[in-house]
Parts: sequence; C-alpha cells; structure tokens
Amino acid sequence: MDLVPFGHSSPGESTNISDSESEDETKLPLNQFYPYIRCALCCGFLIDATTVTECLHSFCKSCIVKHFFSSNRCPTCSTVVHQTQPLYNIRPDRKLQDIVYKMVPFLEELEREEMYNFYTDRGLEVPKSVFVTSPPAAKKQRKDTAPQSASSIPAELDVSLLLEFVGAEDGISDYKPLDRPYVRVSGEATVRHVELFIRKKMQLGPTCQVDVVCGDHLLDRYQSLKEVQNFVGQEALQDGLLVLHFGLVLPAED
Repeated sequence: MDLVPFGHSSPGESTNISDSESEDETKLPLNQFYPYIRCALCCGFLIDATTVTECLHSFCKSCIVKHFFSSNRCPTCSTVVHQTQPLYNIRPDRKLQDIVYKMVPFLEELEREEMYNFYTDRGLEVPKSVFVTSPPAAKKQRKDTAPQSASSIPAELDVSLLLEFVGAEDGISDYKPLDRPYVRVSGEATVRHVELFIRKKMQLGPTCQVDVVCGDHLLDRYQSLKEVQNFVGQEALQDGLLVLHFGLVLPAED
C-alpha cells in the first residue's frame, strides 16, 4: 500500500491545487479583530493610529490627544504615561494604520473624503496628504493661496506664528528665554499645542501657567489656530504672521 501524505493526492488522482488551497484557508469574521483595530475611546476603527510608548496601547490620534488634556493615564490600563506631559510619550503607528486600512474596505477613501469636506466646508486649504490624486478644485486653491517663497514648505503647515513674550508674574523666575519666536504650524493645531511648545522650550515647571493672548482676546486652550485667525481677523496679523502674546502667571488659588 502506498502512503499518501496528508493533504496531497495519490499519483493517480487529478487535483486542482488552487481549489484545495482555498478550501483549507480559514476565514474569520472581521469582528474577531475588533480589539486590535478599534479605538477604545471612540469605539470606531483606528484613524491616525497612535501608540502609548509606556504600555503599547493604541488609539486614534485625536482621541488620545483629547484624553490627555484631562488625564495622564492610559485609558485602557491606567498606567501613568507621564507625570506632567503625557503627550511626550505617544508615537504614530503607521504599520498598524496600514493594517487597519487593508482589513476594512474603503475606510481610507471614506476618511479622505470626510477630511476633504471638513477643509472645504470651512474655506481652508486642503492638505496634500488628504488626496492620492488631488481634485482640480483643490489644486487651484493651493495655487491661489501658496505663499510666495523660494523654499518648499509642506501645505499642512499653513500658519506662521510670532510668539511675543510679555513677561512673568512676580514669583516666577526659573525659566529660559524663547530663542526662536517664529514658528510654522498646522492651522489645526490648538492653543494648547502652542502652550506645550512654550513649556518645552522655556523649561517651565508644572506650577507655572501660560496665558496666550491674540489682540485683546485671552485664548481658550482648545481653540485651533485657524479659528483664532478667522475670529480675530486682520488685526491679529503682522506681515502675514499670526501674532500671539504670552505671559507666565501663577495659577489662581481656590
């Protein structure tokens, strides 16, 4: 008697290899992978997947950034990510995001479409990264609004800032000067991001509060820079730069 290896046919049998391979292939429902490809904060599929370096849990970037405005612990395991600046310990996870896009059909296209509508509905320039192939309207808009500069600057960095230090309250002296007051950032960045930048560059302690003012308006930390620019108007601009004044104060006592 001839021995036939498991999964193979005897020499006399005709076989279709592709059919046998497809029969042996195990297909699993997508929901079995939900714990790995969905965000625990919004319960949607991961968008801009971002991983906490302290515990390796992953979330949507916008979800985890918003969470860290009010907490310094991982939402999944409650690990302290950083005592004062948890945003320092998160990293983009592009490989995980690529896996999510491959597993969920049309997710990437739908996300790009939503991002395009978000920018166009608000009259903002659409970043190049939103499109695989940019629509003609977006190309024309970028051409009309492109800065007249010899250097090449990414379209996402569409706001130029001038950060002017107005001084520190009595009792605050342990800080370094802000050597470079000129910064180019995304208009979607918030006042909170500007505050974090100032804190890092000036090496400020946790007891020091940063107040940011544009014109006569004390800014809310969750306002985006585009919103600030549109709200304050031309009086906020100086030679095309959005001028933000900031001061260091001690937090109010309860």
